[in-house]
Amino acid sequence: MFDTPTPELQTMPLGLYDLVTYAIVAAGFALFAYFLYSWNSKDELGVRYRPAVLAGLCIAGVAALSYLVLYVKWDTGFDLVGGVYEPNPEARSTLYPRYVDWSVTVPLLTAELLAVCSIAGTRARNLRLRTMAAAFLMILTGFLGSQVLAQGRDVTALVVWGLISTAFYVYLYVALIGAVRSSLSSMGVEAGRSLRNAAFVLLGTFGVYPLVYAVPLFVDVTPAWLTGMQVAYSAADVLAKVGFGVLIHKVAKLRTAEDVAAGVDTHPESVWVSNVRHSEAVLPDLRSEHRTTRFAGNTVDDAPVSAAADARHGATRTATDRS
Repeated sequence: MFDTPTPELQTMPLGLYDLVTYAIVAAGFALFAYFLYSWNSKDELGVRYRPAVLAGLCIAGVAALSYLVLYVKWDTGFDLVGGVYEPNPEARSTLYPRYVDWSVTVPLLTAELLAVCSIAGTRARNLRLRTMAAAFLMILTGFLGSQVLAQGRDVTALVVWGLISTAFYVYLYVALIGAVRSSLSSMGVEAGRSLRNAAFVLLGTFGVYPLVYAVPLFVDVTPAWLTGMQVAYSAADVLAKVGFGVLIHKVAKLRTAEDVAAGVDTHPESVWVSNVRHSEAVLPDLRSEHRTTRFAGNTVDDAPVSAAADARHGATRTATDRS
């Protein structure tokens, strides 16, 4: 057992308290800005890669709300007494909401990465299920060691549950790197480079959390340590969610352009990445794709589109050609 108070019950000097407040608010604003960016740019991607941006939207929304809760708990969890901030009972809630956030967002981060990989069908579903489960268990086991068992003040619990959590991280590293490597041959050089960078950012920032988790095993918990913990977690959250998300969005746009250029997909507008046009706008062939369905007994027959539909299609193609 440790003799020092739990990390979130430290008495905070004014400057360190303000620094933590700054980190929490800045991270929350960054996550909210990324939510708006993802919402307004989701139509830039082809349908095939749309699940990536939807996962990013969920991640940004949940994380931004989590930081709102963190700010409220941090603001109400300390009382200014004699020039320092003394913790009150609410201060106990200034750390564990992060684990609630991570329990939802970390599994979604793995789904976001896999959504732009080339794995498909049953293999994709099984891998997505396994990695999301491993990500959740990685967070849950870390939470047990750092917050639940002996309020995170038991060395044995910290070590045992930390090692169990690390085992899930190792599985994620192997599974996600394998998915990325197997996808590189089916995409262009620029998309492949961005996908590798996204994987490195995600797995690299995952490594920040166990490092912060393990530090109390070797040094005394102090107000400076609580400040470092909150700042490190906030910075890692922004990098893992916003930085990673922007890279995944770039991969999805590049892959959308590749599909359009190869003739395997359409997109109603040109695809631009970093002010470079990677594909022209291509509209779907309505005559070959739009069919009416006629039900006859227990059978379903495809009937050709009507003459009126053909006329509308011709007008659409003509307008497109003129533009």
